[in-house]
Amino acid sequence: MALVLGVQALLSHALRDYKNMQIKDILQEKGSSVITIGASDSIHTAIVELNQHGFGALIVMTDDNQIAGIITERDILQCCGETCSKMQATPASDNALCDVRVRDIMTKDLVIGVPDDDLNYVMGMMTKHQIRHLPILNNGKLEGIISIGDLVKMHFEENVFESRTLKDYFRGWGQSH
Repeated sequence: MALVLGVQALLSHALRDYKNMQIKDILQEKGSSVITIGASDSIHTAIVELNQHGFGALIVMTDDNQIAGIITERDILQCCGETCSKMQATPASDNALCDVRVRDIMTKDLVIGVPDDDLNYVMGMMTKHQIRHLPILNNGKLEGIISIGDLVKMHFEENVFESRTLKDYFRGWGQSH
């Protein structure tokens, strides 16, 4: 019984910081720089930016530097599929993919997070809305962007930490008894 209580107390104390983690903790670790693109840019430009930076989404900005939406790999693939279908029925010059503007295919209704959001809440929200990228705003200002991969990485690190803490505890307990 004492061993169980000791392990519970140890894990409770050790995991306290992980359980209360917020978006701002991820942004502090990964940085808050965000690559943006203009709403009037072509999707070809968006593809080049995504490939150059290795990202899956770009925040779309208006000419007066306001957030207009987000463009993701999924948006681009959907556009490519629709454009290819149209190109089979009509001449390619009338439906050139490179003529499509970001504003025409971006997601305008954003789901956003704030720096103080709890990571478990954010993971649930991203799952519910089936999104992989979440812009982070603070008082209307773009603070960063997180991906589902960032959340998975944080949970993985939490599990590794928990496992090591338990192993260290049991190794120490075995030596003292």
